[in-house]
Amino acid sequence: MNQPLPVRVICFGDSLTAGFQSPTRENPQGRSTPYGDWVQEMIGAAGEVRTSGICGELTGEMLVRFRRDVLAHQPHYVVILGGTNDLGWNGSLGEIMRNLAKMYEQTLAAGGVPVPVTVPSLRVEDATGGREGWEWVAGHLARRFELNTLIGEYARTKGFPAIDLFAATAESDTNLLAREYSNDGLHLSTAGYRLFADLVYRQVLQPALSNKS
Repeated sequence: MNQPLPVRVICFGDSLTAGFQSPTRENPQGRSTPYGDWVQEMIGAAGEVRTSGICGELTGEMLVRFRRDVLAHQPHYVVILGGTNDLGWNGSLGEIMRNLAKMYEQTLAAGGVPVPVTVPSLRVEDATGGREGWEWVAGHLARRFELNTLIGEYARTKGFPAIDLFAATAESDTNLLAREYSNDGLHLSTAGYRLFADLVYRQVLQPALSNKS
């Protein structure tokens, strides 16, 4: 994609884009750490990174504000992560994917490159209710797998660059969100958001910038 520097990047989504962290002893105020801040550090003067994440937002709500908060800024790349909250409310996988696909296609139609991101896993240290508790976890994991398969297949079919955040932050033996990447079992920790930024930089932006030099 031929584009003038600096490259414009928008990180778009919900609390995982906003960088929400639950309060801990080390971070009692629960200070937000958006991964976009680290992406900006990584690309430096070569680009401008905007973060647009709203906690608790559903993909339908993301779609409503997409033109105003994303397309109006004429981005070259839009990193799109959504669906976690929809899944939490037992939203239809088909509807979630339709909303995400509309954002991908609108980005492409406006001359930008969409970067789909898979929804990360979750973690429950001690599922209450014994077998029923673990069946609940298994059910939620299955829905994440199904949605992420749809996201991955869509990206491959269209030739979009994509970030598999689920695979990068999950334990290989349990598929649960790794402890080092989350302090509440749902949102990412500082280490998790740093890893997210690194994936975006290494897999998408660094190759693009290298091709421009």
